[in-house]
Amino acid sequence: MFRKALTFTVALAATVALAAGCRSGDTTSAQGGTPTPAVPSSTPAATPATSAPATPTPSSSPSTATTSASPKPSSTPAKLREGSKGAAVTALQNRLNELGYWNGKADGAFGGTTQQAVFALQKVAGLTRDGVVGPKTAAALTAGLRPKAKSTSGHVVEIDKARQIVMIVDDGKVGTILNTSTGSGQHYTYQGDTFLAATPSGKFTVSRQIDGMRNGPLGQLWRPKYFNGGIALHGAASVPPYPASHGCARLSNAAIDWIWSTNKAPLKTKVWVY
Repeated sequence: MFRKALTFTVALAATVALAAGCRSGDTTSAQGGTPTPAVPSSTPAATPATSAPATPTPSSSPSTATTSASPKPSSTPAKLREGSKGAAVTALQNRLNELGYWNGKADGAFGGTTQQAVFALQKVAGLTRDGVVGPKTAAALTAGLRPKAKSTSGHVVEIDKARQIVMIVDDGKVGTILNTSTGSGQHYTYQGDTFLAATPSGKFTVSRQIDGMRNGPLGQLWRPKYFNGGIALHGAASVPPYPASHGCARLSNAAIDWIWSTNKAPLKTKVWVY
């Protein structure tokens, strides 16, 4: 693992092509789920060193060597972000997958799926959730930071609302970590009534699922897996790195497709929300 981490660190220092900027989350994107009645919320330069110029020392013989000052190469690696390409991105993707931050097959192109994985890592490391791999995020990768599960036995999907991540756990061992966006905690109006966008905590099971698009009363849900009434784990076009849904746990469409294809959350799967 040390050798792989070192490989990532070296590759990250390589020159990469940078995109014009990062894609931001769409907080207005609709998300389905059964509305929850409104309830009061209980959640709350260092100064460069100088020295006197040296006094020239006379020489008995003329010097034949000439010297000229040349700038030092920068030791700061280029940042990786959405739009970056190359070997450094491939190393990043491999390291993320190695640690369990799912981002699909390493292809050397930093797209939305890799950005989602970086969001998840930054949440676990307690870093700014900007989806950009700078020095601090690279250090978290090298250190191999991973979250711990709360469950100790069986196959469980854990939804950590505080850190806004989803973990797929087997017998207490975290296998996969995904970025998620749960209930925003804000009030919204539906058919003239006011509701609170909340994702209730508790222990549930996947009770029903739809292998396709669900046009819910509050928006579209891609391949939802319902675990608490109308609240589901589902794909969405927008999964920002902060709570923004009406109550469901959003995943990227690519992530929910992977969950379906690998049967990671079949019916009766335990779902812990905390």
